[in-house]
Amino acid sequence: MQANTTIYLNERPLLLATQLTDIPPHMADAKVYLNPDNSKIENVLNKLEDGKKEAAVFIAPDAKQLLKKVCLHFTVLVAAGGLITNPAGEVLMMFRRGKWDLPKGKQDPGEDLETCALREVAEETGLHNVSLEGKLVETYHYYPMKNKKVLKHTYWYRMQFTGTELTVPQIEEDIQDIEWIKPENVEKYLKFSYENIREVFKAAYL
Repeated sequence: MQANTTIYLNERPLLLATQLTDIPPHMADAKVYLNPDNSKIENVLNKLEDGKKEAAVFIAPDAKQLLKKVCLHFTVLVAAGGLITNPAGEVLMMFRRGKWDLPKGKQDPGEDLETCALREVAEETGLHNVSLEGKLVETYHYYPMKNKKVLKHTYWYRMQFTGTELTVPQIEEDIQDIEWIKPENVEKYLKFSYENIREVFKAAYL
């Protein structure tokens, strides 16, 4: 687990950290809560979800325990996905529900995370000749599902495409388009993406 964790609620960041010096400059104006109790956590989560707050920071000495406390307010789903590059150095992105995204999906019972990441990539993109090169980062983002508040905890891996097959968008997952993007153009696509996807690219120094 990373020392500091950012959870995105409708693209609004909640930083969980162990000390004040961990707060990044772009969150300097966020309200800070020291050792928040369960009712304070719930209150802040609701305000971030509803857009009544733009950002917030929770500080507690035990990062693991703090994350556990926050997770109690959600149904947590574990997922895995990949940032894939090809021999030309291009990066794969896919267009889904109005945003540029990366392939990822829910872990099946009994499945390890690496297998899940490769399976989801194959299902969503049609690419099978993909090798896994190591873990990049973990991200957390919230979304509503029926009557549940779901927190998706995604493990991201760096991957390399070594085949010649063409991409095949998985229509039933609302994937409309898949593109190989030159590194110098990535920033244009990330403007129409999600905060947690930007974190993955940042972790890969792209």
